[in-house]
Order: sequence, then C-alpha cells, then structure tokens
Amino acid sequence: MHPYPRPSPFLRLSPFLRRAALALVLALAAFAPPAGAAPSAPAHASNTPDPVVFVHGWNSDGSTWNTMADRFRSHGWPADHLDQWTYPTFQSNVTIAAQLATEIDRVLAATGAAKVDLVTHSLGALSSRYYLKNLGGDAKVDAWVSLAGPNHGTGTARWCGGPSCTEMRPGSAFLNALNAGDETPGRVRYATWWSPCDTIINPDSSVALVGAVNTQAPCLLHTAFPADAHIYAGVQAHIS
Repeated sequence: MHPYPRPSPFLRLSPFLRRAALALVLALAAFAPPAGAAPSAPAHASNTPDPVVFVHGWNSDGSTWNTMADRFRSHGWPADHLDQWTYPTFQSNVTIAAQLATEIDRVLAATGAAKVDLVTHSLGALSSRYYLKNLGGDAKVDAWVSLAGPNHGTGTARWCGGPSCTEMRPGSAFLNALNAGDETPGRVRYATWWSPCDTIINPDSSVALVGAVNTQAPCLLHTAFPADAHIYAGVQAHIS
C-alpha cells in the first residue's frame, strides 16, 4: 500500500491536455438535458387534423352538417377546421366543382394546412369527384367520403330538373365521362357508405366505387346519413 494516494490520471496529463479535456466536458454538459426533463417532440410533429370541407346534396345547404360538425368538434377538431360550405345546387357539377376549388384554396390559406378532407352527401359526391379528377384536387385532398352519393346515377333524378339533375341520371354524358378510366384517381383515400333503405339512390349499387372502401350502412333513409352516429364514427375513423 502506498503511503500517499496516487495522483488522479487527470492530474498526470500535461497542462495542455487537461485544458482540452475540461473544455470537452463543459461542451457536452451544455447539450445535456436537465435532470428529469422530458424529451422534446420533433419540430414537425402536430396533432392538428386536416380541415374538413363538407359538401351537401341537391336542394340543401351547409346546415345539413350541423350534427356531424358538432361531433367532430367534440373530438378535437378546431372550429375553423370544419367548413360547412353552401353552394347553389341548380347548376352544372362542372361549375360547382370550380366553386369548390376556390373554397378549398380559401380554407387551405386560412388554416395553413397542406390538404383537406372532403365529406360529401348525395349530389356533393359528383362535383367533388370532378374536382379531384379534372381540376387537380387530388393534390389538395387527403381523404374523400361519399355518403349516399349517386356516383353511377339514380333513377330518381328523372323527376327533377336543371343541369345537376340531368347529370345525375344514369347514362348521362357527365357520369360516363366522370366514371371513365380510374374511378378513384390519385393518392386520395376514398370511402363510400350506402344503405338498402335509401329510396333516393336507385339502384343501391350506384354508390360504390372501384378503388374505394365501400361500406353498407344500417337501414337509413337518404337524408339521415349526415346526422347518424354510426356513420359519423366510420367517417371519423376514415379521415383520421
């Protein structure tokens, strides 16, 4: 046993090396988090959902979405991320699609979001699909939903007039062009819901699209889709 304690290895270093080692220790300490501190989240992390743009059906308005929008708010969607858009329904779906494009650009600018989710009812499916297919909308939409949409036409439209009704009729030039080729273009996540109790969409098979997640809903009347709790749960899960 040595009568005196051995000098620390640090003290046996030359003065130059001691200064370099001390500087390194101090530099590392500056980057160490305080004791007990939680790691910070990545700078790009965000829990804010995409804005939802609701597109109503024929002879309706944005109020048809009141119940669904309230449910989204209760599950964390900011009020300014829920756009219950109203538009004139007695015009061509091509014209409506151009108006929808302007509305989506407005929502993106107002919220700073990169994309929106589109939730549509009935006629709203047609103008929104035209927007996705022909107006570059697939680059601005993450998820798309069609609730009881006449995607391949409905015989009921023979009983109403105006451009939008004419375009909803099975075999119309508008629908033939819209459904030609890829029915679900781009990287958008498509989903549809239909019900065997819907007497407005005839036939029921009109709603489903190739390339979409197609779901049979419970027995619902045509106008009941936007306010139904079961439908909301499915829509929320799809766009989340």
